[in-house]
Amino acid sequence: MHIAIVTAGGAGMFCGSCMHDNTWAKALQEAGHEVSLIPTYTPIRVDEQNLSVSEVFLGGINVYLDYRLPLWRKIPRPLVRWLDSPRVIRWATKFGVSNDAAQLGPLTLAMLDGEQGPNRREIEEFADFVKDLAPDVIVFSNALLVGVMRTLRERLGDSVKIFCMLQGDDIFLMDLPEKFRTAAISKIHERCRDFDGFLTHSHYYRDFMANLLDLPIDRFHRVPLGIDVSDHDGLPTDRNNEHFTVGYFARICPEKGFHNLVNAFQILHERQPQTRLVAAGYLGKRDRKYLKGMLQTFADNRNLPIHYAGSPDSVTEKVALLKSFDVLSVPTDYHEPKGLPVLEALANGTPVVQPRHGAFPELIETTGGGLLVEPASSEELADQLEALMLDTDQRLTFAKTGHENVRKLYTEAALAEESIKIFLRSKQIENSQSSTKPTISACD
Repeated sequence: MHIAIVTAGGAGMFCGSCMHDNTWAKALQEAGHEVSLIPTYTPIRVDEQNLSVSEVFLGGINVYLDYRLPLWRKIPRPLVRWLDSPRVIRWATKFGVSNDAAQLGPLTLAMLDGEQGPNRREIEEFADFVKDLAPDVIVFSNALLVGVMRTLRERLGDSVKIFCMLQGDDIFLMDLPEKFRTAAISKIHERCRDFDGFLTHSHYYRDFMANLLDLPIDRFHRVPLGIDVSDHDGLPTDRNNEHFTVGYFARICPEKGFHNLVNAFQILHERQPQTRLVAAGYLGKRDRKYLKGMLQTFADNRNLPIHYAGSPDSVTEKVALLKSFDVLSVPTDYHEPKGLPVLEALANGTPVVQPRHGAFPELIETTGGGLLVEPASSEELADQLEALMLDTDQRLTFAKTGHENVRKLYTEAALAEESIKIFLRSKQIENSQSSTKPTISACD
């Protein structure tokens, strides 16, 4: 089976969705399938082998200029295609190319207008490329790409099954100013009818997005998250750190709740001075002031042992970081649809403490790798971190159980197997429906 995964780059940052799309492509290839991973807007950035094709479609620079400058659309496409070069786009992202929804409302609506909007020629070019690939199944990595669907259907017909993976679309939509948010959701709802089905990584997100986009829940399918556990060699053992180390590994931003962990750590450190907090993850230009202000305030007032370790560039660096934590907590305000840091921590024998919302309750239930706390409760989070610090046996039990279950339930093989089941089932349903259609003979 040939599967085309259409992903969206993160404007130079490590994006959990495009990183998982890359893992998904690798898993499907290892299961014996042909896979084309197609980046849109910007190149993807991953900490493992990049499996995406060399071209970038709907390149962010041309998409923006098409929207802002009507005359730009009249320039022959060969003269502007160089701006879609991955090298050029990477260079441009160094100067602060925005992916902030609050600033992108009109451009988002223009993209969702698809063949009726300013990016028609880029959409047609993309559809022609996909048609030449001749895939059996296409998966879009988010619903915001739905503007290309009608043109793609015209090129491919109904024989190619097209799915949409929903894995964080709401955080962008909810950040749009209200008038743009309402219009964007309406456009997505209308155009999403062209998909053959929707994929999510959690039952929580299935229910949430079905309600947000007003879509029938029976069109949704769950596929497990998957990680390459062979890269994660950490074991569930007592770390023997000089200071009990609370770890945070995620993008540094308010949505991911770093401030919640800092607030809880203040309480913990007052009770247990032999503790430290180490944070790591991508830090974008928008959030540098957020991190600097928080660290400076607490350094001045309480001299807390909080360290920002930067963003690991490789799997080896990431694994070494996770192995150094006694416990990990990413107490998000945002209701996460995935929760990859949880799986990566558990894969290295590090237990977790997470808020009781989003996908986290499902992950904790299936892995048995940690504890849940009331969201945004600094006191309860501090209590549970302290409990794991003081009870080594419980901490190691969570670590061992989580380590084992991630390797059973959240592997690349499990991700590929469930995906193929869904794709084949959609084909079988189509064949079944075709075979039961009445035929009309000349005698009728």
